[in-house]
Amino acid sequence: MEINLNCDLGEKSVHYSGINDLKLLKLIDTTSIACSYHAGNILTIGKTIINAKKNKVSVGAHPGFNDKENFGRKKINLTKSELIKLITDQLEIINEISLFNNYPITHVKLHGALSNMACENIEISLIIAETIKKFCQDLIFIVLPATKMETVAKKIQIKYACEVFADRNYQDNGQLIPRDKKNALVQDPIAASKKILNMLRESSIFSYSGKKIKCDIDTICIHGDNKNAPLFAKEIKKILSINNYNFVNLDALKKLN
Repeated sequence: MEINLNCDLGEKSVHYSGINDLKLLKLIDTTSIACSYHAGNILTIGKTIINAKKNKVSVGAHPGFNDKENFGRKKINLTKSELIKLITDQLEIINEISLFNNYPITHVKLHGALSNMACENIEISLIIAETIKKFCQDLIFIVLPATKMETVAKKIQIKYACEVFADRNYQDNGQLIPRDKKNALVQDPIAASKKILNMLRESSIFSYSGKKIKCDIDTICIHGDNKNAPLFAKEIKKILSINNYNFVNLDALKKLN
């Protein structure tokens, strides 16, 4: 059985030092790299791509709002043209750096508040998905299953992969519990690993209250700015490997080929 383990990296900022990035690149299959808007910068993008290439980790864009002060985790309302420009500009930034290093990006994964808004709003999801497809029809759109993002991905027939989070808990609607709410985070790597194994076995998200939401699962995310992210990665790889899961790069998943 195939599965992908991904992590958001290149997010060096006043909120996070990036201290675990290199450790994580030795443990994961795929990374989504901040495009210098919500975090990171040109040098960090290049360094992350170089190190990902050394470790044979596939790379993608992690666009967010242009809001380093709030780490891209504050909702910002944009017009259609502003949203298209937000996504396109960030894809152009990371694409140029990836091509310079002869290691093309394979996917796009939205960050923070931008992702949350796309989950809830089909118009936002559609604008973003169409912008990605126009930029490059071969890019994989990482979506949260059972949300507007997945609905739109199916509608416009863009390549997409469904993602679940190891270090976050879910609401009954299948979306993440907001970070400012109680029980938003999963603190224990072992508990997180068992939760992920159960999700995969049942092809379902389980909300914090216990509600079961059937869905596809292609990739598992660990947030890079979680100080215990390497421990989460090690535990997840251990328990899933024991249970006959084979870890592959996102673009190598049979579903996408």
